Amino acid sequence: MKAVLYAENLQPGTVFELGCAKVSREEILDFGRRFDPLPLHTDENAAAGSRFGGLIASGFHTAAILQRLSVEAVFSRAALIVGREIDSLRMRAPVRPGDVLHGTMEIVEVRPRDDNTAVVRSRGTLTNDSGTVVMEVRGETLWAHRPTGGSAGGVA
Repeated sequence: MKAVLYAENLQPGTVFELGCAKVSREEILDFGRRFDPLPLHTDENAAAGSRFGGLIASGFHTAAILQRLSVEAVFSRAALIVGREIDSLRMRAPVRPGDVLHGTMEIVEVRPRDDNTAVVRSRGTLTNDSGTVVMEVRGETLWAHRPTGGSAGGVA
């Protein structure tokens, strides 16, 4: 079992490696049909005639991949209370079938509050195998501090 991460374990500049996820044609088509039914995400023939020259993942699908990686690598062991806001979500390059996306999360700022919590600003990034950034997300989450009398076991 991994140690719990509390707000005081986080320092600006800390980078968490989130792992990777391979994006399949079937996932792109399924997500597109269910949640973003534009031809770029649902119709290979129409997508082939687009400026992208083929099927691409929805930006929301890509954001969901980043969220999944973030949960598995960091949030599942964090004293995370809630997501507060997304300042920006930038889709920098298309995600195509077969792409393997690698995620990172950088802690940008930790602002302690008077209620034993802290606002944590972070930047999440997904890159593909060629090193191209495909998505950047900046936002805030609310984290708990270690309870009074708690062990010092949390580490980043």
